[in-house]
Amino acid sequence: MILNTGMRTDIPAFFSDWFFKRIKEGYVYVRNPYFPNKVTKYLLNPNVIDCLVFTTKNPKPMLSRLNELKSFGQYWFVTITPYGKEIESNVPDKKEIIESFKELSRAIGKEKIGWRYDPIFISEKYSLSYHIETFEKMASELSGYTEECVISFIDLYEKTKRNFPQVQEVSEEERDIIGKEFSRIGKKYGMVIRTCVEGTSLSKYGVDCSGCMTKPVIEKAINKSLKVPKKKATRDGCDCLLGNDIGVYNTCNHGCVYCYANYNKKSVLDNIRKHNPNSPFLIGKSMKEDIVVEAKQESYIVEELKLF
Repeated sequence: MILNTGMRTDIPAFFSDWFFKRIKEGYVYVRNPYFPNKVTKYLLNPNVIDCLVFTTKNPKPMLSRLNELKSFGQYWFVTITPYGKEIESNVPDKKEIIESFKELSRAIGKEKIGWRYDPIFISEKYSLSYHIETFEKMASELSGYTEECVISFIDLYEKTKRNFPQVQEVSEEERDIIGKEFSRIGKKYGMVIRTCVEGTSLSKYGVDCSGCMTKPVIEKAINKSLKVPKKKATRDGCDCLLGNDIGVYNTCNHGCVYCYANYNKKSVLDNIRKHNPNSPFLIGKSMKEDIVVEAKQESYIVEELKLF
């Protein structure tokens, strides 16, 4: 199975001690975000978990302890955007993130790490030309440390519109210009440009529109062939392996105004106060009303691919 950690929060940046404790103890409890008394128990066992997937804006807190994950297959997305503190108030300096990206790549291999440049929005400050210029600078820095970059355009969820009222959708013309220019830059620096749930309109520029965390991406990362059971897509138009996430909404303290996973700052701070690094739950603890169900976990590995 594939176990995700980053659709709901940023575990490497804020909860790395908790995560390594869970790895040591071999299990984790996850509340259903819509039915809180329904709890799933996942075994953190490399015999049934084929790949741990991390999505983070700051991998640095985990870098010194990567040896504790060596028995697991891994794939990492590291998000590096061009935005300043008025947009991402608690995200570390981008130069620091780039250096952490390089260190992570050297430790695990460039096939196991992807760069995310998303979400993309256009404003007076963050103009088309600004995105293109900054993207090329970042791509030149990351060249040789990853083989792909995932892009997506901002989605105007209700949470996003409430927390970032001045944001506007990216027009079709702007999308085309970005797709064309980013694809050109990607080829220059040895990166495939992928989109995340953006349809197929950018494929004419050489952009891979098949998805960001698909079966082939994971197979390449772990160097093994997988037979993955068919499941209903998590989102329309998405073929990625996104189920089985152990994170919790309203817990990411990066302070990004475009965030879809946080309701507001108060809810985040309230939840963070409930975090106990020794609890099997990321937030809070067991309650007498809980109904705990063990997840159905099995390896999807068919054979070694022997790509490297």
